[in-house]
Amino acid sequence: MPATAIRSAAARVRAELTPATFVAAGVLVVIAAAAIFLRFYDLAANPGGLYGDEAGEGLDAWRLLHQPGFHADFGVWFTSDGGREALFAYVVAGVFNFAGASVLALRATAAAFGVAGVLAIGHLGRRYGTWTGIAAAAWAAGSLWLVAVDRDGMRNAIVPLFGALALLALLQWADRPGRWSAVTAGAATALAATYTYQPLKLLPVLVIAWMLWLRRVDRGAYEPLRAGAVPFAVAFLIVAAPMIAVAITDPTNYFGRAAAASALNPNVEADSNPIVHVLRTVSMFGLTGDPNARHDVSGLPLLPLPLSVVAGAGLVRLWRMRRDAGHSLILLALPVFLAAPLVATEGGSPHFLRALGLAAPLGVAIGLGALELAEQARRRWNRGASWLAIAAIAGTLSAVAVWSGWAYLTRPVADRYEAFSYPIVSLASYAAGHPGSAAILDDYSAMDVEFLDASEPVTIYSPGSKLDAANHRIYLALKVADLESTLGPGVAARAQPIAWDPTGAPTVWAATP
Repeated sequence: MPATAIRSAAARVRAELTPATFVAAGVLVVIAAAAIFLRFYDLAANPGGLYGDEAGEGLDAWRLLHQPGFHADFGVWFTSDGGREALFAYVVAGVFNFAGASVLALRATAAAFGVAGVLAIGHLGRRYGTWTGIAAAAWAAGSLWLVAVDRDGMRNAIVPLFGALALLALLQWADRPGRWSAVTAGAATALAATYTYQPLKLLPVLVIAWMLWLRRVDRGAYEPLRAGAVPFAVAFLIVAAPMIAVAITDPTNYFGRAAAASALNPNVEADSNPIVHVLRTVSMFGLTGDPNARHDVSGLPLLPLPLSVVAGAGLVRLWRMRRDAGHSLILLALPVFLAAPLVATEGGSPHFLRALGLAAPLGVAIGLGALELAEQARRRWNRGASWLAIAAIAGTLSAVAVWSGWAYLTRPVADRYEAFSYPIVSLASYAAGHPGSAAILDDYSAMDVEFLDASEPVTIYSPGSKLDAANHRIYLALKVADLESTLGPGVAARAQPIAWDPTGAPTVWAATP
């Protein structure tokens, strides 16, 4: 019997190792290589600078390693910088421990999460067919949206990975319902929803909507999930317990950022009225782009028009298969995760970071769209037309990846200078080379200096503080007005520029007592 079983297993392996299998594996290797290249190439210089939110992540990671007694609230939440989940900072701290604290190490951590996210999205798409997964991974690898996010050293980069893993766990629960698959799904949902970034907080809403939908259209799929609801909920609550404790004990800090960005906040600072905001956000599929240069390049759309058509075909297929548990989960995920950028009106629109919950289900929609277009071509015409459709889609995905890399990597410093706080980095560099300097900065800008000069701390004062100018040899500021309000007009009159933007305008000033 053992010999028979071995021969049977070997026969199954040989049956699976078809030429198509090797081709798919080879394509996936190429996709992974492209994802790595687009996220790591020239990372030390591009985007350059260091945005304040990146510095906040790096500074907390550095403090975890070097500041005695420093820790996150309940081990999971930092109250600084408006409140932030600690998971990404813990990983960064581990990287710093081996590679040293630097901007490159910080951004490389985010880029590595980005590559893992590409593979996870591909694996999620594989649930619907090998080539569906290949197309999903190809889009994710070359998406300008995801490349831009993954090259910044912020926790946003972990969303595609954890979003895909949560959806995979939910699909596994639906495919093989049982106590342990329910526990795994509950734990994965809690981890992604509470320890990553704002958009994935809607995962519990997705789970509830999904189960209610299955209850209506497929009782056979719903009843096993209902039977596992208690193990799911228990696992969710256990994993989420520390973050729930944060929300209960410090609701102002935990919910403050989301409340401030919401359309329900009468004081929200939006770039347009709600109707225009909605139109611009929906039009990110093919027409409009994020005006924030950290999230985008040249205001290019989240999906170019050709891929919007492919995604539309995937949406048609998802709707046609809406009574299937696996397809309905992805179909429902799209409007659920679109809600975040629609409801949060603060800042520019569309806001690509708030749309990150869409990354995993959108990848699947694109993969299914490619499959749908190929099948429709075959039905309407012939096998040759199907191969032409496949070639056109493969060419489009390849062209988008090349175009994304070119657009991002050739972007001039002028387009990145203010978005990535180049002036503050110049100030920190000057201070590091002139021991005894002091900086006059607001609390947010100060995080850059505190992180970059952590090994030799620079004294920082808030603008408007009344100081004795004799306390330090050199005072640095981004504006002469800050020097004047802090040190008086006499010192400010002696200020000299030490850094200039690409147009030649001074951006950092130094003054001596």
